[in-house]
Amino acid sequence: MSDATVSSMIKPRSGTPLPVHAAPRLPVVALGTSLGLFLAVTFTLCVGFDLLFPGQAMYESWLRLLPGFTWLSWPSFFLGLAESFAYGWYVALVFGPLYNFFAACGGRGGRA
Repeated sequence: MSDATVSSMIKPRSGTPLPVHAAPRLPVVALGTSLGLFLAVTFTLCVGFDLLFPGQAMYESWLRLLPGFTWLSWPSFFLGLAESFAYGWYVALVFGPLYNFFAACGGRGGRA
């Protein structure tokens, strides 16, 4: 027998190779912009709700969550708007890379 015949008998041929897909990635800039705008719009809607329904107001929560925010003046409103947008970017800058890292690790057979 030739060496090629022996090696083919020892090593079974594998089937059709499966396509390798890259792990899904979150685009951090798009995530940051969308989360920032989502929280800014939510802040604006909550301030509007508090003005329309003062008995149900939750502005005390904003006072604790947004440093420097007071109820209610234009500079304070814009500060709360900017801080809400910044919180969205904070989440994106922490969550996005973490997700991308663990999604890439999971693509290498690290899934439980």
